Amino acid sequence: MLQVYLVRHGETEWNALRRIQGQSDSALTAKGQRQAQQVAERVQRMGITHIISSDLGRTRHTADIIARACGCDVRPDPRLRELDMGVLEMRDIDTLTLEEESWRKQLVNGTPDGRIPKGESMTELAQRMHAALDSCRELPAGSRPLLVSHGMALGCLISTVLGLPPYAERRLRLRNCSISRMDFQQSPWLAPGWVVETAGDTSHLDMPALDEIQR
Repeated sequence: MLQVYLVRHGETEWNALRRIQGQSDSALTAKGQRQAQQVAERVQRMGITHIISSDLGRTRHTADIIARACGCDVRPDPRLRELDMGVLEMRDIDTLTLEEESWRKQLVNGTPDGRIPKGESMTELAQRMHAALDSCRELPAGSRPLLVSHGMALGCLISTVLGLPPYAERRLRLRNCSISRMDFQQSPWLAPGWVVETAGDTSHLDMPALDEIQR
C-alpha cells in the first residue's frame, strides 16, 4: 500500500495580513517557520523517502525545513501550485469590491466552473493536483513520499478523492502546516484506488495558524 503525506505550507506574511496569494508569493513568518519545524519533528521518524513540493517560495521553504530533518532532497513540481487567482492576487480581502468578492466566493460556494478573471477554475486545479498525486505511483516500491502544497489545492484534491465535484462548496479547513494522508490500496470495504486516511491533522502544532481566507 502506497502512503502519501500531504502538508500545507507554513503561515506566511500575507496569510497574517489576509492578502490573497494564489500563485504570487510571500515569505514565511517566524511562526510559519516554527510550524514547518514542528512538522519536521513529527515526520522525521516516519520513513519519508521523497519530498515533492510546489515550486513557489513558501512551499519550498517549508519543504526545505522538513527535508533537512528527513535527509531527503526536495523535488519541485509546479502541478502542486496554489490555484491561480487571477486579477485578485496580492489584494487585501477587506478591500475587495462587491463584484470582486462575488468572483472570490465562486471558488468556495459551489458555483460550477467559477473562476476569478484571468485565473483558474477548480476543475483545472483538480486535474493537475490529481496528476501530481498519481505520479507518486511511479516511485520505486516501498517509497513513502511527502507532498508540500497549498490550502485551496490540497482541499480540492482531498474533496475530489472523496467523490465531490471540484467546484463543490468548500467545507474542509486545512490549517497552515496541517498533515493529511492518502493511501492507494485495494480493500474489500473501500472503493479501489486513492482513499483519505487523515485530513488536516494539527496535533503536532502548538498554535495553529489562521485559515488563509477566514480569521
